[in-house]
Amino acid sequence: MFKSALLALSTLSSAREIVFPPVAAVHPAGQFPLGHHDPVDITSGSQFSGLTTFAHLPYVNCFVDEEANTQRYDIAFLGAPFDTGVTGRPGARYGPGGIRLGSRRLGGWNIYTGENVFESWAKLVDCGDAPLTWLDNTVALKQLDQAHKVVSSRPANSTEKGRVPRIITLGGDHTTTLSALRSTHEKWGPVSVIHFDSHIDTWDPEVLGGGVSHYAGVNHGTFLHLAHEEGLIRNTSIHVGIRAPVNRGKADLRNDVRCGFDMIKARDLDRLGIDGVVEQIKSRVGDSRVYISVDIDVLDPAYAPATGTAEPGGFTTRELLSILDALRGLPVIGGDVVEVAPIYDTVAETTTLGAAEVANSLLALMVATPVSA
Repeated sequence: MFKSALLALSTLSSAREIVFPPVAAVHPAGQFPLGHHDPVDITSGSQFSGLTTFAHLPYVNCFVDEEANTQRYDIAFLGAPFDTGVTGRPGARYGPGGIRLGSRRLGGWNIYTGENVFESWAKLVDCGDAPLTWLDNTVALKQLDQAHKVVSSRPANSTEKGRVPRIITLGGDHTTTLSALRSTHEKWGPVSVIHFDSHIDTWDPEVLGGGVSHYAGVNHGTFLHLAHEEGLIRNTSIHVGIRAPVNRGKADLRNDVRCGFDMIKARDLDRLGIDGVVEQIKSRVGDSRVYISVDIDVLDPAYAPATGTAEPGGFTTRELLSILDALRGLPVIGGDVVEVAPIYDTVAETTTLGAAEVANSLLALMVATPVSA
């Protein structure tokens, strides 16, 4: 008993001595508490200061000539707060704000590539959200068409890397991609679309919505059909992650092929692996310019519950990011992440954090490969 007590005392005497400073959290060696008039830095070092832009990028009102002409950019983030083209749960009009909140901690050097896209050749800005009416879909989409046209028509900052600024759209429901494709076609011509989604989104408007009215036929399930009809996309496009049922069986699949799409289903990932999926995507698009559209419901609802038409059996966040990052080298002329409806998210912001990382991966692809118009 006596030996045990001596051992305990010996252990205590060799333990690190805890010395409490005279002022809480101020070490006595070389540090002193601030006085009332001592200067402090309020311009840097915080993840939570200033306006909530994507990854704390500078905000530029890209729709006003006086401001945009003096602050040129190479890649712009543009919010598309539109969700009245959905067939499931609404709420994606709040997606741009949610994705920006999810991006607050983005920055620094990528652990996989060793690169920092925010310290690259590209001047990056956040243009805020396009001003869209919420009362008339036709007017709202015309407004979004115009917003894309204006933002992409500004002269780029680094003209030796490309004269046309590229846009990453934060959605918003998937109908908004139609405006982006109209804009890219004007600047770059037809593109191959790499479409990450659980749904094909090439439904004939007469089948999905058009039976009600022509107005209703323009929605988040028909926009790729419309893009094909307008000649905006190439016959070398591809879906990735498809798993939702179709409405007319083989008829919908035949129409999908007619619209220029091949398909990688969600469960194909189990057989092909990441490398096999990437190889199939690259083989499909070849050397064409590409537009990457990511519906967040390509992820399993366990990873992205905050979306309008969730489908079980999807990718994990890591799988999606691994596929996206492996597309490095493709000439990406535009991209988006859409269908984020924050009201359905977990308290941990699971979906918006994942969507922000997706947008960051799209940004990295664009920075890695400049494209000349």
